[in-house]
Amino acid sequence: MMTKDSKVIITGAAGFIASCLGGYMNSLGYNNLYLVDDFSRIDKNNNLDGLQYTEKVDRNQLFDWLQTSGVQIDAFFHLGARTDTTEMDYEVHRVLNLVYTQDVWSYCAANGIPLVYASSAATYGEGEHGYNDDHDVVGKLAPLNPYGRSKNEFDKWALQEIAEGHTAPPFWAGLKFFNVYGPNESHKKRMASVIFHAYNQILEQGKARLFRSHRPEYVDGGQQRDFVYVKDVINVCLWLMQNQPESGLYNLGTGKARSFNDLVGAIFSALDMQPNIEYVDTPIDIRDKYQYFTEANMNKLKLAGYDQSFYTLEEGVKDYVLNYLKK
Repeated sequence: MMTKDSKVIITGAAGFIASCLGGYMNSLGYNNLYLVDDFSRIDKNNNLDGLQYTEKVDRNQLFDWLQTSGVQIDAFFHLGARTDTTEMDYEVHRVLNLVYTQDVWSYCAANGIPLVYASSAATYGEGEHGYNDDHDVVGKLAPLNPYGRSKNEFDKWALQEIAEGHTAPPFWAGLKFFNVYGPNESHKKRMASVIFHAYNQILEQGKARLFRSHRPEYVDGGQQRDFVYVKDVINVCLWLMQNQPESGLYNLGTGKARSFNDLVGAIFSALDMQPNIEYVDTPIDIRDKYQYFTEANMNKLKLAGYDQSFYTLEEGVKDYVLNYLKK
């Protein structure tokens, strides 16, 4: 099991979730961290401020470094990915999200290193097969965009490796992140959370913009997602690595879908303002690939022993707005 002296790799380390994980681990005394990312992205540098770590490794040099450094890694968090859902060139996602993750898996398997990696709720597509993290549904899923497809292709590959009896990491967990929000996401620009964008719109214009519904069964702003605060996400990541229950895919949301109207209402409430919402058409390039409802079935994680409560939408938004965005 992981100890405070363990040598830990975190990929995507300057990104949103991974930088929050690094900071959280530091707060608990884990400082022997090896940070992996494309560190030429200067717009992400602020996410590394104050982090305690042993070494930074360029993501393109990682596997050469693992062979030559002599460092014996004890735990591997693979959170790096190309997460732009508007990038329609599948080859970009295939290389960064599928092939790279296969290499991470193979290294962990060959060296007996436990692995926690980022999958995505984007794998569920329209939700026609539900939002259950059962392994037998993975091959049936039809993601709506190349990003979701690349994530699902890796999940399929990993399960096939196991089915064929190939060596796997001694423990592994693929986390199907739902709609994560929280500090350290400003560099994501268009892909940052609605909370981040709406907060800035409110400051600048006194109102927030939401996508109009293009389906009769949903009112404008009534599209629903499972919004999960990043503090809960990193807590689950670390808990899984520390406790190593049964290996497999795990949903990571709150288990409760909420509307975008609810979300923006929570921002106005945190700012002690009356809601003022403008509805705009969903951009054409993502309109037919837009999820109108997601809700994680969280039973598997609970049965694995995770019993900590999650932030409600109102609690998470208030903490994010008052303690991070306003500062």
